[in-house]
This record gives sequence, C-alpha cells and structure tokens, in this order.
Amino acid sequence: MTHVSAEHSLDKLQQDTFQYFLQESNPENGLIRDNTRPDAPCSIAAVGFGLTAYAVGVERGWIGRAEAARKVLATLRFFWKSPQNAEPDATGYRGFYYHFLDMTTGRRVWACELSTIDTAILIMGTLAAGAYFDADDEQEDEIRSLADALYRRVDWSWAQNKAATVTHGWKPESGFLNYRWEGYSEALILYILGLGSPTHPLPAESYPASTITYQWENLYGYDFLFAGPLFIHQLSHIWIDFREIQDEFMRAKGSDYFQSSRNATYVQQHYAVLNPREFAGYGRYCWGITASAGPGPAIHEVAGVKRRFFGYRARAVPYGPDDGTLSPWAAVASLPFAPEIAVPTIEHFDRNYPEMTSEYGFKCSFNPSFPNNDSLKGGWISGGYYGIDQGPVVLMIENYRSEFVWNLMKQCPYVVAGLRRAGFQRGWL
Repeated sequence: MTHVSAEHSLDKLQQDTFQYFLQESNPENGLIRDNTRPDAPCSIAAVGFGLTAYAVGVERGWIGRAEAARKVLATLRFFWKSPQNAEPDATGYRGFYYHFLDMTTGRRVWACELSTIDTAILIMGTLAAGAYFDADDEQEDEIRSLADALYRRVDWSWAQNKAATVTHGWKPESGFLNYRWEGYSEALILYILGLGSPTHPLPAESYPASTITYQWENLYGYDFLFAGPLFIHQLSHIWIDFREIQDEFMRAKGSDYFQSSRNATYVQQHYAVLNPREFAGYGRYCWGITASAGPGPAIHEVAGVKRRFFGYRARAVPYGPDDGTLSPWAAVASLPFAPEIAVPTIEHFDRNYPEMTSEYGFKCSFNPSFPNNDSLKGGWISGGYYGIDQGPVVLMIENYRSEFVWNLMKQCPYVVAGLRRAGFQRGWL
C-alpha cells in the first residue's frame, strides 16, 4: 500500500470515528453516550475526548468552527450549572463529576462513583477547548472563562482523603473508595492537573508517592515502565507530548515516557508473534491487547482446548488475562509511538476483517478464537462502540499526523505548571 493510500485510509478512519461524537451526543447539554446501546448513559470521559475532538474536527474541516463552539459551550455551561453537592442524585461534588450521568437530566446513574480519573479526562478536554477557542468574540470568550472556572473548582486535595496519593473516587452513601492511584497508570494526567491547580493543588509529595511502586522491566529485550494493558501506555500521551521530557524516575532510567510507550508497543507485537496461548489471528500485524469488551463470560472447547472467555476486562501482556480478544483501536492509538508497525497493522485489519468496520470506524474489539458461526469466519465481533475507545483513535491519529493536540496543550499554563511541579525537565519544557 502506498503512502498516499495509507494516508487516505487513516483520514477516513479518523473522520468516521469522529462522527461518534457528533451522532451520540445530546445537543441540548453536550453529554456524550458511553456506548452505542440505545439506553446507554453519558460517560464523562467520553465528553472529555469529545471536547478535544471537536477542535480536531474544525482543523480537518469536518465541522464548522461556530458549530463546534456552540457544542462546546452547551457542554461547559451544563457542567458549570449542574448540581454540585453531596446529594445522591447530583451531577458532581467538589468540582468532580460522577462517572456516568443520565443523558437527558445529567444526574448520576447506577449509584456510580464520583470518579477522579474520569473527571481528569473531562477536565483535560475542557482545557483543550479553552486553549483552542481563542477568538475575541462573545462565544469563545465564554468558552475560555468556563473552562478556567471548571478547572479551578476541582478540589484535588480533598480527593487525597488525608493521605499522599489520590483516591479512585467517592460515593455519597459510603465515602471514599479504598483504591488509590499508586503505580504506573492512566492517572499520570490526574497528578499533572492536580499539581498545576491554582486553587486546590495536590502537594508536591503526592507525585513521588504515586511512583514508589513503579516497575521497570525488560521483556523480549525491551526496557519499559511496566503496565499490562496497552491503554495505560497511551492515555496520558493523548494530551501531553512526553518526548524528551523527564521526571526523576525517567532521569534515573535514561529514558522518557514516550520511549517507554514505544517499547511497550513492540512488546505487544512480540507477544502476538510468540502467541504463547495459541489464539487465532495473532501475529506480527495483528495485536492490541487492552481493556475492552469481550465475548464472555463463557467457557468453550476450541480445537480440543477448554477456553475461558471474558466480558469487559483489562486484558494484559504478557501475564494475562488474555482470552484471544484484540482491540483495533489500541493499535491505532499507538501510531505516534511506532507508526512503522501500527500502520501495517491497521492495513491488516482493513484487509482481513472488513466486517469489523462500520459507521464509526473499527468496532471496539474482536476475537477470532471464539466459536460463533455467524460472523468473522467463526469468531466474535463486538456489537457496538465505546466513546472511550473512539476518542484515542481520533486524537492519536491527529498527533501522528500533525502533533496538533500536543502543541495545543503546550499552550496551557496549568499543564505546563503541573509538569514542572512533578519534576519534569528538559525537552520542550
């Protein structure tokens, strides 16, 4: 496949995936569905991805600037004015928001948690919109003002619950969750936002406390900061260009988070080539093991081997869980790190699994080993789409093509301040 046709297919994939944020949103309040099931609630993380994606859509000519600004403004106005209190059916509390909200009322659903990481993703999207809509007019002035106010309202230090690290969340019925953001995870952006806050900042010691349990590993000849699911190596990189900037941990290793994620991408490919559990489809250009929906829970005998299949699970390399489920979006989101293996992998999916592509680009996951005679040459394909899978596709394709999101966030003083307070130095900082 030539460079021109590869560029064309990436453009089409990116544009098709972007449509999710236009079609699966409520124009009245800007809320975006967690997934394509008709009764799905809003996921606040999907909203954070959408707010960033609208800027990409304007740059690519898929949506007019005024229309995108209207969508963003409806969203930010909703979050600013929605109920912020300790009542069980509020929208948020202390500047944080509940993980899932009713698409119409914007109130908490499913007795879900006030989520610190999903709020961080929402706030990153809010700040991205504030950085992008910089025109001197009434609409864009209000976007910037609301983005700033929403960020300043988040009480990061409260979420520590009197310890060094940040909790996963809180429920009005039972208080803080027991789990904390410790060790390498997608919460890198959470700490950067918390440290950069001018109003309720995390103390400087919270960041090193979160890195104490980092595991530096060598797998298949690649040195990297270990995390099994691929999304952990990608999520914070959607907004932050980690090339050649280092915190204390990476200075000691003579590496950076970008190089670590590049190596993690190669570890994924190497694992798929070795295919120790002998699943169908795995190979040099067929990889992408991450948190995803799956065909289970189920147990089936496949070619004489009893196999256990999972539903939604954080699948991981190399220690598992691995049930043969692959996520095309995870390979796409590795484009900025290792395009030389990600591009041919995308082409492989296009060529060999055309039924995996529908109106919003690649379906979120598939499992060629699952016994099912209806589709995919006897395998399983996820029925729909998740907003948290769609966002990384749109935004990481854009970082690969133009570095747009990275360059946008370099203009955000809060992100820069957070990185510096976390001890990042060198490079573009």
